[in-house]
Amino acid sequence: MKDISFYFKPVEDFYYNKESIGNTIETHLEGVFPEIEKNSVAIFYCPEFRNSNNLENEVKLTDFRSYLYNLYHGLNWNKKIYDLGDFILGETIGDTYYGISNVTAELIKNDVIPIIVGGSQDLIYPMYLGYSDLEQIVNFVSIDYKFDFGNSDSKLTNNSFLGKLLTSEPCNLFNYSIIGLQAPFLKNSEINLFEKLYFDALRLGEFNNNFKKAEPLIRNCDLLNIDLSSIRSSDFSNTNDNPNGFYAEQMCQIARYAGISDKLTSFALLNYFPSNFTNNNDHLLAQIIWYFIDGVNDRKGDFPVCAKSEYTKFTVHLDAFEEVVFYKSNKSERWWLEVPHPSTIHSKYKRHHLVPCNLEDYDLALKNELPDLWWKTYQKLK
Repeated sequence: MKDISFYFKPVEDFYYNKESIGNTIETHLEGVFPEIEKNSVAIFYCPEFRNSNNLENEVKLTDFRSYLYNLYHGLNWNKKIYDLGDFILGETIGDTYYGISNVTAELIKNDVIPIIVGGSQDLIYPMYLGYSDLEQIVNFVSIDYKFDFGNSDSKLTNNSFLGKLLTSEPCNLFNYSIIGLQAPFLKNSEINLFEKLYFDALRLGEFNNNFKKAEPLIRNCDLLNIDLSSIRSSDFSNTNDNPNGFYAEQMCQIARYAGISDKLTSFALLNYFPSNFTNNNDHLLAQIIWYFIDGVNDRKGDFPVCAKSEYTKFTVHLDAFEEVVFYKSNKSERWWLEVPHPSTIHSKYKRHHLVPCNLEDYDLALKNELPDLWWKTYQKLK
């Protein structure tokens, strides 16, 4: 792995229980940068808020580490955990973006999952560019209460990063899914654009009725971002003071879903505005990270890791359609839906034609109805 140590400043040493995970996290301390091995996770904090529309007060560092390091190991944890320290901000925000992009690409290329704690949500853009450097098509999931299209002609901010992703060249975004939408914050023009792009949305009410609907969307992503402003203010004090949103325990469930996804290669926790830090915020952030790491250690080696021979195949014939093919993993009993793609399709899109789904999609096909997921994916593959 290339040297990335110069991007980070070390963590100040602090007390933690000798039986806790702090005793096994390999931490960047003064004069000692960890030698990062493959098949691991690496945490770092990036206090970059210069393109935030929300922050007006002085930037302070978070104390989430003191809570994280004092939590205990989950059962059967075997992945190494690294704490790279605090990202050193560039002289300009463009310098910070360049560094985040390089670090993201280098870690992913070496089978290390970056856990980026930030900073405002515009940091998604350089993370996405890191995938572009690897020439990889990306599925992106955001846990958020609103769209962040913004104005593509204006400055990149934490409220306009999605518009920047869609207009960047080359555009390597295959699919975008958003979980937790709240209707009072949605413009009709943005809803119409979202539907025209065949993206996926799961509203907060739908999630509350059946949280398992979020799992296939998360299982299909490469990059997942949690906008911490999507947590209700009673559970997490932040700048938006929104009384509605996810409960703390729901966010931990989402983080575990992200961890167990074999496809996911980077995880971000952003819009963590330091002017509003409380002990409760830091403690919850530490637990969200813990549940993500617990999920990573419980990965089943499903698609895209194993071959189709390790699945049970189900073929459903529809009256107005030829057939729809499903696969069920023999390891985890999770479901996938196969969407045929043109023989002329570029090879970089082929990893996207086997789409995570759930049992309800299979049941829908048995009722002679084509799942909406099949149609949306087919339109993007055309």
